[in-house]
Amino acid sequence: MFELNDKRAVITGGGSGIGKAIAHLFARQGAHVHVVDLSDAACLQVVREIREEAGRVTSHACDVSRQADVEALMAAIGPFDILVNNAGIAHIGKADTTSEEDFDRVMSVNVKGVYNCLHAAIPQLRANGGGVIVNMASVAGSVGIKERFAYSTAKGAVMAMTLSVAKDYLQDGIRCNSISPGRVHTPFVDGFLARNYPGREAEMFEQLSKTQPIGRMGRPDEVAALALYLCSNEAAFITGTDYPIDGGFITLNT
Repeated sequence: MFELNDKRAVITGGGSGIGKAIAHLFARQGAHVHVVDLSDAACLQVVREIREEAGRVTSHACDVSRQADVEALMAAIGPFDILVNNAGIAHIGKADTTSEEDFDRVMSVNVKGVYNCLHAAIPQLRANGGGVIVNMASVAGSVGIKERFAYSTAKGAVMAMTLSVAKDYLQDGIRCNSISPGRVHTPFVDGFLARNYPGREAEMFEQLSKTQPIGRMGRPDEVAALALYLCSNEAAFITGTDYPIDGGFITLNT
C-alpha cells in the first residue's frame, strides 16, 4: 500500500522541515522526487541524502513568488503526477502591528506562490491524464491564533484555493486536498526560540509543546505520512478536503 512507483512528484519548500520529510518519504515509496526550494544549498543537501538511500531525486532552486520562474521550472521538469505546495514563510504580528512590507511578503510566498505553482502545474497534470495536488495550509486558517494575522490570512486563502481547484478540475482527473498542521517541530521553531528566547530555549520549547492538547509538537515525518496517503492510489476517492494534523488543537481547544 501507499506505493508511488513511477510517479513524478514536485515538492516546493522541499529543502527543510516538512517538505524535506515529504521528499524523503516519497522517494522511499518509489517516486522520482523534484525538490524545489529557494535555497540551492538546501536542495542539494536533500538530494545527497536521498541518493544515499538509493532514491531518485532532482533539485531545483526557484522563488515560487516569481511566476515566470515557476513557469520555466515546471516546463523544464516536464510531465509529472504529484504537486505538493509546501513552500511558505511565517510572520508574527497583529493587524495593526503588521507592516505593509511584511504583509506583502507573506502574501507573495504563501498565496501567490501557491497560485503560481497551480497555474503552471494544472496544464501539465491535465495533459498527463490527471494527478494529485496537496496544499500545505495550517490550523491558523481555521481558528484564531494570537499574533498570526498575515499568516492566518494566507493559510485561509490556501484552504479556499484547495476547494476551488478540487471543484474546477474534478473532470480532468485532478484531485486536490490540503493539510493543516498544528505546531510542528521544524528548524523554524528552533530558530525562533534562539532569536527570541536566548538561554531559555528548552523552557519555551516545553511551553510551546504544551499548547498542543496531545502534549507535544508534531514531527515532520508524521505530516509526510499524511501527504503520502493523500497522494497515493488508496486516497483515490478523496478530494476537496482539508486534513488537520494537530494533536487535537482545533477540536479540543475550541
